[in-house]
Amino acid sequence: MARAAVPPHDVADLSLAPDGEARISWAAEQMPVLARIRSRFAAERPLAGIRIAACLHVTAETANLVRALSAGGATVSLCSANPLSTQDDVAAALVLEDGVEVRARRGESLDTYVEHVLALLDTEHGSSAPDGPQITLDDGADLLVTAHARGGDVLDGLIGGTEETTTGLVRLRRLEDDGTLRCPVLAVNEARTERALNDRHGTGQSALDGIVRASNVLLAGNTVVVVGYGWAGLGVAERARGAGAAVIVCEVEPLRALEARMAGYEVMPALAAAQRGDIFITVTGSRRVLRGEHFERMKDGALLANAGHFDVELDLAELAELATGGSRPVRPLVEQYVLGDGRRLNLLAHGRVVNLAAAEGHPAAVMDVSFALQALSVEDLVRRQGELAPGVHPVSPAIDREVGRLKLAALGVEIDEPTPEQEHYRESWG
Repeated sequence: MARAAVPPHDVADLSLAPDGEARISWAAEQMPVLARIRSRFAAERPLAGIRIAACLHVTAETANLVRALSAGGATVSLCSANPLSTQDDVAAALVLEDGVEVRARRGESLDTYVEHVLALLDTEHGSSAPDGPQITLDDGADLLVTAHARGGDVLDGLIGGTEETTTGLVRLRRLEDDGTLRCPVLAVNEARTERALNDRHGTGQSALDGIVRASNVLLAGNTVVVVGYGWAGLGVAERARGAGAAVIVCEVEPLRALEARMAGYEVMPALAAAQRGDIFITVTGSRRVLRGEHFERMKDGALLANAGHFDVELDLAELAELATGGSRPVRPLVEQYVLGDGRRLNLLAHGRVVNLAAAEGHPAAVMDVSFALQALSVEDLVRRQGELAPGVHPVSPAIDREVGRLKLAALGVEIDEPTPEQEHYRESWG
């Protein structure tokens, strides 16, 4: 591959590019669905001339999405949705080998993060796309929410966007309810294939991977409290039980709580679970689900981890206030807080998303599906430009089915087709 011209960028070290290229190639081997889409994009060029800004986790898997979009003819710029998930070598490879504008450094400050988001939106902050983005890809809605806050030409040029997270969709639906959302957004996070593979199997495995890497704790024999039993919480609970842990589920939605109970888990309020758990994992997409009243009841040595989106699920301010004995790092990603009575609570990865901050995020085989949905959703937005009203829209069922079909084909799995008689029967009752 010919080396591209070096664009405006802010990355840690361009000399890391060879390591990043090796990491991207390894991930690509486990992403056959996206590879097929990339091949078609390269032949058809459905995104020719389209400017895309993406605020996603800057990882090897994301790099393969960027390459697929670029193969389709798009100009892509990228910043990080989480400073602790950035793989600096991958960022360097995208800049040096692909000519992609990347603004991401592992561990960057909040001020730098904001600068990077702004830089992707307008030339005042250094964007290499002089007319601003036409499509946004978000993991938490920061890019699109910031665009709406700034207004003006940035919004006028938008065709639409995609959103990868529950938290981001909450924010965008608030704009929609207020009547201020100015473009269509496809809810990739709610696609059926996304829920089943990314949330359940991806988060289930990678969250526990991050916890074990950070703490070296033995899951078997411990009590794991899973706060939140959506698709991601379901996956975490399944994997924890499979590793030999006793699992308690805490929920606020009656039907989810019932599902957890019928799956064989103990279900109880978080206050009751607080005194029982050895490991606490929040997976809600909400805020302050574990706070001072819970910390006051926890066992000495309890582990606290967040597998939701932002670092607000654990009330870190109240934890610090209770820690009259101070806090100290006891492992690279474990901060120990000593409460007034001498009990020690161990916070993993500063309360950030543990599967990304302490591990490598979802396996590439899972992100293969997520980013296939992203790529096809971008194509759909371009194809239907002007047809979709401003608001949050579901991903087309046809895209969901196509991604499922491609993933099965990549796995070498064949399934039955309905007979004409069966199709008629189904339609006659429709």
